Amino acid sequence: MTNKSKLEQLKEMTTVVADTGDFEAISQYSPEDATTNPSLILKAAQMPAYKNLVSQVIAAVAAENLSSEEQLSLCMDKLAVGIGGKIVAVVPGRVSTEVDARLSFDTAGSISKARQIISLYEKAGIGKERVLIKMASTFEGIRAAELLEKEGINCNLTLLFNFSQAAAAADAGAYLISPFVGRILDWHKASTGRTDYSPAEDPGVQSVTQIYNYYKQSGYNTVVMGASFRNIDEITELAGCDRLTISPQLLQELDADFGVLTRKLDPKNTGASIEYILGGESSFRYELNNDPMATEKLSHGIRAFVADQVKLESWLKEFK
Repeated sequence: MTNKSKLEQLKEMTTVVADTGDFEAISQYSPEDATTNPSLILKAAQMPAYKNLVSQVIAAVAAENLSSEEQLSLCMDKLAVGIGGKIVAVVPGRVSTEVDARLSFDTAGSISKARQIISLYEKAGIGKERVLIKMASTFEGIRAAELLEKEGINCNLTLLFNFSQAAAAADAGAYLISPFVGRILDWHKASTGRTDYSPAEDPGVQSVTQIYNYYKQSGYNTVVMGASFRNIDEITELAGCDRLTISPQLLQELDADFGVLTRKLDPKNTGASIEYILGGESSFRYELNNDPMATEKLSHGIRAFVADQVKLESWLKEFK
């Protein structure tokens, strides 16, 4: 036992990020950054704490001379930025705001939407240095991030499940990637029937560890931020990773645990050399296609985010 919780110990070696749109929960655990996605925005928007914000956004958009479709699109962007603004007020770092997942295979559309989101943040007095634009790690999303980074708009490439995606993202100069630990574990449990993995055997943990070590060996500046955790064992096994984005429930568990936390990832100790030859578009698509876990989880993740986006749009139409 120590006199520091595992959350406090983790913060000494890893930047802790809150994976929620609930700014009250964020305030409680004092993370550096916070991430949102369409599912979290849907949940947050229906909280009483955001009712006034939703009303204000709807009223402001209604005053615009736009078609109903344009109004809904602007309403969604303003709501995401409004929630992001609340979050920025309680974290010292950045908030991640996601581009409409229906644009996951549209490079130009993703770039346009990213610029729109940044413009809305700037109109709200929040500089782009406080925001990360989230996009799926499709080939098109990675290309969009490459161009946005050159404009000084930093990106968080999400729904990242395999090494090929990670290598391409770093080569494109993405500011940050979010490899999804828990969803990788979910797939392996479902496909193999095996229900028990030790933390070190967890395939999601192994994936992030390999990516982290490769980035450090190769001198990439892209930040590795493990995401989508199912338990605190996955988190503690990745202690030392650049960043970890963690749900309030798991932040609470870490805060209540006063066991010793050992650093597992270290840029000075990255193990055996990892060799990888980065190819072009056809290689990327083939390698992704050749990985059934990554292909299935990427597709499912995009569909799930789109479904929650549509639910939120329907909810806004009926909001009173």
